[in-house]
Amino acid sequence: MDNSFRRKRILKTLLSLSLVFASLVMISKFKLVDNSIKDDMEVKSMGHTGWCGPECDLYKGKRILKSSLGNYSPPVIGDDLDAPRMTVSNTTASTWDVHVMNCSEDSAVRENDWFRRLDTRFHQFVLHRHCRYFPMLINHPDKCRNGDVHLLMVVKSVIEQHDRREAVRNTWGREQTIDGKRIKTLFLLGSATNGKDTKNLQKLIEYEDMIYGDILQWDFMDTFFNLTLKEVNFLKWFDIHCCSAKFIFKGDDDVFVNTNNLLELIRFKTEDRKVLNVFVGDTISKAIPIRNRQSKYYIPKELFDRPYPPYVGGGGFLMSSQLARRLFVVSEDLELYPIDDVFLGMCLQKLHLAPEMHPGFRTFGIMKRRVSPMNSEPCFFKNLIVVHKLSPQELLMMWSVVENKELVCAKRTAP
Repeated sequence: MDNSFRRKRILKTLLSLSLVFASLVMISKFKLVDNSIKDDMEVKSMGHTGWCGPECDLYKGKRILKSSLGNYSPPVIGDDLDAPRMTVSNTTASTWDVHVMNCSEDSAVRENDWFRRLDTRFHQFVLHRHCRYFPMLINHPDKCRNGDVHLLMVVKSVIEQHDRREAVRNTWGREQTIDGKRIKTLFLLGSATNGKDTKNLQKLIEYEDMIYGDILQWDFMDTFFNLTLKEVNFLKWFDIHCCSAKFIFKGDDDVFVNTNNLLELIRFKTEDRKVLNVFVGDTISKAIPIRNRQSKYYIPKELFDRPYPPYVGGGGFLMSSQLARRLFVVSEDLELYPIDDVFLGMCLQKLHLAPEMHPGFRTFGIMKRRVSPMNSEPCFFKNLIVVHKLSPQELLMMWSVVENKELVCAKRTAP
């Protein structure tokens, strides 16, 4: 038995070393590809694509209207001059000020009847949701130091998904300047979950960041319920280190983003002087908590028993830096909620705002039926802003097709 035990330990060690070696080879390979495009970072725009088309007319002259139920008509953003204002604190910390996390459970919660009835899957979340900010394992406080960042691409990812991050870096997440508009990219990560080869995974992510310098990592486990922690910790980080950036695109690492169309939308909003409250995406209205216990998004009645405010699908959305800072302020007074998309909707509701629906954001795919051939039609991707979701291979392939100047798509004609 002793020999068998030794053999198992040796085998486990060899497997871990193989993982490290294979990952280093892959990262080095991608680095060679990345270096080959570094000399072509200044990209000339293909000119105004006129992406907005007739839809742009829908925005003009419209205001947010409050309904009798206290919700707001979602898809349009009103005149900024009439929008509600919120003072942003001038006492913002100059550095990340959380260095030690000693977060014990809120044991008083256990005495509540509703907690005893609560599905046990939510116990740890509820017992620790007062733990809001965490120490940083990897930080880049100088990302926006020059103050010339026009668009900050912020991508939610997890340690193991380095192939997705590489695909994003080589497509829409490439740090570049387009028509004088500087684009920077950051990936948001937590730490590896229990039961994984945490030490080797951490060394790999540190090596990856040493190459690219585009990772923010916090010392909380990367789980579904902790996605809201990424939201609030990023909002705090942005308020401290990057509030000079003008716009933020926030999305997943498995989406396609048409960068030119996104910049065109930003240009339209800027020219129309409707920047203050920009929060644009694939809006979901009149949603209620899902009670199906098998669903990833299941929420028990004990945790939340009201309709959701309007919110956007988290696959990808655009917001202005002014609004991001105000979201940070109001988020500090809200209890954390296990679904990050809905939590941001709650923050917007606190500001008496609603997200703007935009047809160019398809966070559930071009067609909700995954097998539809329209979901792989390049001309749709060429005319949209965000499409969810694609594998790394699909993203690289679709990007090369859409960016090909020889791609010819039919133009819409006026009726």
